[in-house]
Amino acid sequence: MARKHVIVSGRVQGVFFRDSCRTTALAHGVSGWVRNLPGGEVEAVFEGEEEAVASMVRWARTGPPAAEVRGIDVRDEPSGPSESEHFSGFEVLPTPWDQPRF
Repeated sequence: MARKHVIVSGRVQGVFFRDSCRTTALAHGVSGWVRNLPGGEVEAVFEGEEEAVASMVRWARTGPPAAEVRGIDVRDEPSGPSESEHFSGFEVLPTPWDQPRF
């Protein structure tokens, strides 16, 4: 099991990035979430089998056809049976207007 936390920058809002991310994640059997950030970035957490998560990170480097990804920060996060937070499914979350980036 792997978990990656990503911040994607560029023209990534208003281009169906979140919905496309959710659809792609579900097709790969990846759980987690995605949301817009107030600064114009998109933030996501991908959890699942190592290759499926790697596939989502690769997808996030380009995003959907209308996106123009200029950068991506990727961080490993702990994942496993002892972790208190596990995901079921893949959610599009609201923008966190009062929270800092990771």
